[in-house]
Amino acid sequence: MGIATLAMCLCYATDVNSAPNTTPNKPTAATAADTTAATDNAKDAKLAAAADSANLLEAATDTVSSLDAEEITPEEGGGFHRVLKQKFVEGGASFMSFVAIALVLGLAFCIERIIYLSLSEIDAKKFMKEIDAKIEAGDIEGAKTQCRETRGPVASICYQGLLRIDTSIEDIERSVAAYGTVQAANLEKGCSWITLFIAMAPSLGFLGTVIGMVMAFEQIQLAGDINPTIVAAGMKVALITTIFGIIVALILQLFYNYILSKVDHLTSQMEESAITLLDSILKYKK
Repeated sequence: MGIATLAMCLCYATDVNSAPNTTPNKPTAATAADTTAATDNAKDAKLAAAADSANLLEAATDTVSSLDAEEITPEEGGGFHRVLKQKFVEGGASFMSFVAIALVLGLAFCIERIIYLSLSEIDAKKFMKEIDAKIEAGDIEGAKTQCRETRGPVASICYQGLLRIDTSIEDIERSVAAYGTVQAANLEKGCSWITLFIAMAPSLGFLGTVIGMVMAFEQIQLAGDINPTIVAAGMKVALITTIFGIIVALILQLFYNYILSKVDHLTSQMEESAITLLDSILKYKK
């Protein structure tokens, strides 16, 4: 009986020890410290990630800014052309087109005059020596032929004088002077259009300034407040149109002054040649 009871007690104790512990474990101080450290580490990791993101954003911004700066640098290939095109569009393509048309038409007249005047230039002194030698030798037809085959106003006025060599010296002088006036007018042909475009270009620029100011005030009225951004937009259009108008006028003025210098040079050649021709004819008549 006692032995059986003892055996039953041993079996019960063994079952109790082998049964799983279902009672929840209470957190200890070490476990709480580990949890706090893990939380702090997570916060530190988030802060580090945020700092890295901010650094990456700043680096990307600097990269974009450097790329923009490289795009508007005039020295690089095609950079100045891109900037010019961008500013042209910012000034208002519809209005800036008039300034561009003034530049194109003005340059067309300038190029035409430069080509005409360049072709009209000859070695007047050498030409008059040959004409004087032929007149002195009595070869009037040879002198006329040389005048016809030589381009330029100098040869033209000499030919007109030789056509009237049988008339009085006064008639020859009047003929040469009259034809010289016609040739001088031909040299200056088209210059009035160049002066027109020189005057129009800055006028169109100033007109753009007024239009830009009106746009700025209209936007201020619509916004109901003086916003620097709104004012700056209108002023930018105004200043860009003025700048382009002045640049066009300066370019055309340079070409115009060059054309005037060539006209003056040819006119002086015509006057000297006319005097030389009259002297040669006087010698021939004597």
